[in-house]
Amino acid sequence: MARHSKRYIEHAKERTPGEHMPLAEAIEKVKATASAKFDESVDLAIKLGIDPRQSSQNVRGTVVLPHGTGRTVRVAVVAEGADADAAREAGADTVGGEDLVKQLDEGWGDFDILCATPPMMRILGRVGRKLGPRMPNAKAGTVGPDIGQIVSELKAGKIQYRSDARGGVIHCSIGKTSFTAEQIQENFVTLLGAVIRAKPEGVKGTYLRRLHLSATMGPSFLVDPADAQELAG
Repeated sequence: MARHSKRYIEHAKERTPGEHMPLAEAIEKVKATASAKFDESVDLAIKLGIDPRQSSQNVRGTVVLPHGTGRTVRVAVVAEGADADAAREAGADTVGGEDLVKQLDEGWGDFDILCATPPMMRILGRVGRKLGPRMPNAKAGTVGPDIGQIVSELKAGKIQYRSDARGGVIHCSIGKTSFTAEQIQENFVTLLGAVIRAKPEGVKGTYLRRLHLSATMGPSFLVDPADAQELAG
């Protein structure tokens, strides 16, 4: 059984087990119970009423958070010519063609997100096994002809969300505890709205089961799904 610090236990007293609360109150408590010496992330866990064993019910997509995540995202791009120039102008941290693919093959990985233009995917395929889940793909929004727009959106706070294969839960960071309550709420509502719109057709019953909001080192608070869904429209 995991052991929690005295500080965590003290902060956990701020919640009543099983109690659902309005989003605004949950955000207030998350900010109030964040006391680490670093700027903690605000994390959202969305338990969905899906059957994760059925591929048709997997929920995934991308969304641009209006206030970003608070993290500096290092974007690497595999592109050539005018596409490479567009990626640099959009703020990509590393841009290259076959030379970059060679670096990747040799084990270089000083980036958070790797993107590519469609013509470069054939070359990137040579290092697909080494890249694993970091391999660019269209579903994740990291492959496309307008590489400049892709980079701009990633730098602006675009994130990927995906339900896990075991419990049908989506885990995402939606900001930092240093954000204002309004910024956290707007990011929350933006992500939740995208998840609601991505509801698979075959899902029956309650779609949004539980919404847990927490800081990195703090206790989680249950957000009232009805309140959150109303805010998300």
